[in-house]
Amino acid sequence: MLLSLLLSTFFTVVQNLSITGKWVTIDDETGKEKSEVTVFIKQNRLYARIDRLLLEEDQGKRCTECKDDKQGQPIEGMLIINGLEPDGDSWSDGEILDPANGKYYDCTLKLEDKNTLLVRGYIGFSFIGRTQQWKRKQ
Repeated sequence: MLLSLLLSTFFTVVQNLSITGKWVTIDDETGKEKSEVTVFIKQNRLYARIDRLLLEEDQGKRCTECKDDKQGQPIEGMLIINGLEPDGDSWSDGEILDPANGKYYDCTLKLEDKNTLLVRGYIGFSFIGRTQQWKRKQ
């Protein structure tokens, strides 16, 4: 019993460490690298912040479509993933913001492998949505 508890705790810690860090977002429509994001855990919940926009045409952009306190704020430095909770081998029950349209979506994150993060945004049901692949920044 104690051994299984220790192993469970160990694998949760390893999973948490492997998902955190710097990631490069890939646009699922164009295949272009769009931004550098930091994924981090605070009080056992997962968050992500845009550190840098990579496309020249996106430099200096603000969230003009946001309807909340992010309205008009710079996209660089903005939290885009909020409050995901551990759920087996993934993270869920939180939200992701698309700064391009100012909308929030339900979100699930899962490692495909140590250098590929699957980020799924959806409304209501996970099968109705889209998935982006983020690559670990080397």
